[in-house]
Amino acid sequence: MSNYFKHKMRGKSPGEIAGMILFGIIAITGLAILFGFIIMWLWNWLMPMIFGLTTLTFWEAVGIFILFKILLGGCGGFGDSGKKTSKSHKKDKKCETEFSKWKHYDDFWKEEGNQAYEAYIERKTKKEENND
Repeated sequence: MSNYFKHKMRGKSPGEIAGMILFGIIAITGLAILFGFIIMWLWNWLMPMIFGLTTLTFWEAVGIFILFKILLGGCGGFGDSGKKTSKSHKKDKKCETEFSKWKHYDDFWKEEGNQAYEAYIERKTKKEENND
C-alpha cells in the first residue's frame, strides 16, 4: 500500500498537491459550517414551537451534530464494525470496493516493477498511433 499514494500522485506538481489539500480543508470547513447552520435553523424553527424548548446558538448546534454522529455511529461506518451479519461474510465480487484491488499493488511492483508499466505504456502509445 505504500506505493498506492505514490502512484496516485505521479505527475502532480507540489502546487497541485497543496491545492488539493487546501481545497479539502476549505470543503470540510464549509460543510461543517453548513451542517451547523442547518441544524441550528431547523432546531430553532421546530423545537421551540413543538416542544417549548429554547433556541440554540451555532456552536450548540455543531455540538449536537457531533454528539449525534458519535452516538449513532455515523462516522464513516466505524460505529457498526462489531455488527457482522451473515450476508457480510459472503464474498461477492459486486460488493468489493474499488480500493480492494490495491492490496496486491506492492507485490506487483516488487515482482514486475517498472518494466511492466513501461511495456504497458508502450503498447498504449502504439495503439494510439495506429488509430491516428
